[in-house]
Amino acid sequence: MNDIVHVRLFTEVFITLFVIMDPPGTVPIFLGLTGAMTHKQRSHAARTAIFVAAGVIVSFALFGQQLLSYMHISLPALQASGGLLLLLIAMELLTGKMEEPQPGTKGVNVAMVPLGTPLLAGPGAIVASMLFVQRADGSSRDWLAIVLAFVLVCVCLWAAMRFANIVHRILGESGTLLVARIAGLLLAAIAVQLVADAVTAFVQAA
Repeated sequence: MNDIVHVRLFTEVFITLFVIMDPPGTVPIFLGLTGAMTHKQRSHAARTAIFVAAGVIVSFALFGQQLLSYMHISLPALQASGGLLLLLIAMELLTGKMEEPQPGTKGVNVAMVPLGTPLLAGPGAIVASMLFVQRADGSSRDWLAIVLAFVLVCVCLWAAMRFANIVHRILGESGTLLVARIAGLLLAAIAVQLVADAVTAFVQAA
């Protein structure tokens, strides 16, 4: 098995991305963002979010370092911008603005931003994927390990969001609203932590 796939690298990539992208933790936030959607719209949003997140992470993993260097953007700056964007989304969840109807655009926008990015494909996942690609020695077993681990994490994310439909039916509208407020609070804390870590990195680099 290790001759075909680098098992240790596969394990490291899977555990790291699973912890950072946190499939179980996306359930309450997904419910909060898609509480006003139908079952079909919610399923479509889940699929779209996965494809967007995968596209963003793969693009940064392959070309991110060159892009950031060309634009003179540091990794802490990327992390801080993602934190600020998440903080704006958290405020909308806490104030109920996310549930306001926006016919024709709501489902698509929510699936792309903030679900696809920066919630799933956030600064942590982007930086981690860039580092793992840099570690790969170019052998097929290393690349296969990275790809398989990433695909497995995406499958876990999709399963978590699909399971959210069942949670929504159990909780009902009132329960979903409560979960949305709690998710907003947690998301705000995550956003503040991202910004704080970025500021710390800036200070240490100064």
